[in-house]
Amino acid sequence: MPTFIYVLKDHRGVKKEGSIQSDTLNAALNKLSEGGNTVISVTSSADKSGKKQDSLLDRLSLAIYKLRTRVPMRTLVFFTRQLATMFAAGLTLEKALGNLANDEPNKRFKKALRKITSDVKKGQSLSEALSEHPGVFDSLYIALVKAGEISGTLTNSLDELSNYLETVEDTRRKVVSGLTYPAFISVFLTGVIAVLLIWVIPSFRDVYAKFNAELPLPTQMLLEFSAFVQKNLFHTGVFIIFGLLGIFVFGLTDRGRYFIDSIKIRLPVLGVLLEYSIMSKFAKTFGILMGSGVPIMEALSLSQNVVRNRLIEIAIRDARGMVREGYSIANALRKTEQFPPTLLQLTATGEETGELDTLLYKVAEFYEKQLDSVVKRITSLIEPVIIVSLGAVVLIVVVALYLPVFEMGKAMKRGVR
Repeated sequence: MPTFIYVLKDHRGVKKEGSIQSDTLNAALNKLSEGGNTVISVTSSADKSGKKQDSLLDRLSLAIYKLRTRVPMRTLVFFTRQLATMFAAGLTLEKALGNLANDEPNKRFKKALRKITSDVKKGQSLSEALSEHPGVFDSLYIALVKAGEISGTLTNSLDELSNYLETVEDTRRKVVSGLTYPAFISVFLTGVIAVLLIWVIPSFRDVYAKFNAELPLPTQMLLEFSAFVQKNLFHTGVFIIFGLLGIFVFGLTDRGRYFIDSIKIRLPVLGVLLEYSIMSKFAKTFGILMGSGVPIMEALSLSQNVVRNRLIEIAIRDARGMVREGYSIANALRKTEQFPPTLLQLTATGEETGELDTLLYKVAEFYEKQLDSVVKRITSLIEPVIIVSLGAVVLIVVVALYLPVFEMGKAMKRGVR
């Protein structure tokens, strides 16, 4: 019989560690949860404690695999909700999956669903079958399905999962909408500057050369910069492409992700959007996992994988270590100095009242509203800022180009004489 190593807190809050023999992990969890115990972690003694860190090539291969096999979020949400509805209506899991596979228009997802249906027919649980498709179903999705299987509330878990995925997708859309317009205007501004440097300014240079006019310093600098851009246009393009590729590869490393994510979260506008998005996602994820009965350590680990920011991932990892040592969740998060007061206060209150999942949902709602507010402010403020910036650039170029006109007049008079 397998042996499982556990860490838990009893109903008095006393931390206990030990081992338990059980046929399955599910049975071990059920037994350890009796008597009001809070399970922090349960792992098989056969698991190796030290896992080899993935190489850069492994991470790049996984990223490419996920890009090849992923499906749109709306497709995943629809599948999850339909599966919950069919399962609640009395259809067997095998029948529900088969119907959804037959009706699925997305070829990639259809292929995955047929394989999942086949695996379930062979006796695998739904969570086991889903785990063989990491490009489609992430570890959080699988953990919530597994929690529903353990507790016998798979339908409720699928409904909650659908709501969660919709919330996460809505948050992502808000961040994207908040950044799309500024990005578009920035690209447009860059295009205007490029046109001026490559086509407009050189035509003025030819005119000035014919009249042999003495050019003011601002005009000389502008013409020289334009000539430099023209001469090195190909090399500049190659440099930009390889630079972006280098940043992408650097971002796949732990050090690179930490460096880039640290900069992103501290940027004036983008940083605020990212912070609210990350805190909303973390609170929502951690809350739904705790509400589904997932052990604290596993819930923190899964939440760590969801935030998509290395700085916060390290903070959650450090907090997990402190929780294992006996710290409360709120105190552990506070010691990392990466989480805002609102989240910490409501987390502490939730631990004291035994309603942690409910209050974490409230935290997520709070940051979603903050995110809405920031997006609206950005939309209203960014347009005048960009227009003023564009006007300033054009004004500087025009002034620099027309300063020599007066010298040209003098040169023309000298030529007439």
